[in-house]
Amino acid sequence: MLILVNSSCYEKKKQDKRSGSNDIPNFVLLMGDDHGWDEVGYNGHPHVKTPVLDEMASQGLRFDRFYSGHPSCSPTRGSYMTGRHPNRYGTFAPNWSIRPEEISIAHILSEAGYACGHYGKWHLGPVKGDSPTSPGAMGFQEWLSHDNFFELDPVLSRNGETPQKFEGESSQIIIDQAIKFIKKAVDNSQPFFVVVWYGSPHEPYSGLPEDLALYDDLPAEYAEKTVGLTSNETGERVERPLRKVLRERYAEITAMDRSIGLMRNFLMEAELRDNTLLWYCGDNGTPPSAARTGMTLRGEKATMYEGGIRVPGVMEWPNRLRQSAVTQVISVTSDILPTLCELAGAPLPTRPLDGISLVPVIDRTMQIRSHPVFFWSFEANKVFNEESVPYIDPQLQEGTTPLIKMMDGKYTRSFRNYRYPGISESHFGGTRVMMDNQYKLIIDEQLSDPSNIELFDLNSDPSESKNLATVNPDIVESMQRQLYEWQQSVLNSLTGADY
Repeated sequence: MLILVNSSCYEKKKQDKRSGSNDIPNFVLLMGDDHGWDEVGYNGHPHVKTPVLDEMASQGLRFDRFYSGHPSCSPTRGSYMTGRHPNRYGTFAPNWSIRPEEISIAHILSEAGYACGHYGKWHLGPVKGDSPTSPGAMGFQEWLSHDNFFELDPVLSRNGETPQKFEGESSQIIIDQAIKFIKKAVDNSQPFFVVVWYGSPHEPYSGLPEDLALYDDLPAEYAEKTVGLTSNETGERVERPLRKVLRERYAEITAMDRSIGLMRNFLMEAELRDNTLLWYCGDNGTPPSAARTGMTLRGEKATMYEGGIRVPGVMEWPNRLRQSAVTQVISVTSDILPTLCELAGAPLPTRPLDGISLVPVIDRTMQIRSHPVFFWSFEANKVFNEESVPYIDPQLQEGTTPLIKMMDGKYTRSFRNYRYPGISESHFGGTRVMMDNQYKLIIDEQLSDPSNIELFDLNSDPSESKNLATVNPDIVESMQRQLYEWQQSVLNSLTGADY
């Protein structure tokens, strides 16, 4: 997948972009935080109100099998930015940073003449100005961002400066800021690439009175169960009635949905909507604090079952998507970079990629995926310890934007990334997955099944209820072999060989 676009064609497109040619597409990419596949109206959730996403799903392109690159946030965000699995550069789990040598889609589009802005959650390292993994270091010319997640009245850093508090509902705040950036790009006759990563609906939850009121009538039986989450008062873990928790969570989702509507309306009023690709997805499955009330998929955040990695995915682009469509093609966040590169006429990085271009899906010429998708929860705690050599100066890994949730005795985040000592057979463990157009193989040493292997036919069994591993040994063997070969490639990248 190391494909390069013809350089002369690329240079011409680059000149067209800088001259304001109106056939160059703009990109606005949006992602919710802990927003699982179930929690949208168009997927049949019994309570959540998402009228904007529902309209996008009915009028644009709906990805029914869209996946996050990992069942947790930082790794998924790395795959989103790089087109590569996060284990290739040591972003193994939340609060593990990306590496400075990674090439992001913002680097590529910035070089191609795009105005590139980031708004909201970053979580790939600190957003401060001297961080080598800030949005600025990763190719964004402007950013108003947070090291992690945020609630009402968020504290955000603009272009790496001292964080400041913004009064109001956080989803609207970052959309308003993104719109200002787009206006400036248009004034400068530049195409724009804007990434909005919401802090919602990550716990702890909060909402505006008018959004909370929409969920006053949730079923009474929800009050009989409690769930654990962060306290808005102390920042520490607390048990609360599920009914109250869901009222706040759903209010956050509705507020986020409304802010997407603000962006859509702005693009239409500014006569930018036709030529702007607007793409929304989640970063991982629904968390335990949501209790999966709309559950149709097995598992939740942090698991490799569908409920942990399948997320909402919808796209609008009137110039290219002239009719509404639903696709069953497997798609993943690592596909974003190759897709945008092809659309922008920009070259792909000359290093191993795990994503593919979805342009054939957009054009309705692809019905099945051309390459399998792999997932892997690397067992970093078995490889790295306090004696491991930091990849980045620890002082540069200290975050500055406070949040409600306390961790390690403080309200800011510290990031980490280590130099990989070298490939060992003991490093191939951890839950890992290979998914093709029909089957999904899960290998997990923690499974009670003696074989530690599960095989599901997702076409006939999307709920992953019937393990077919023992009746399809040839399929298991073939997929195991491909999975192991892919892991070897990933570990080779982890050594720094790609740089």
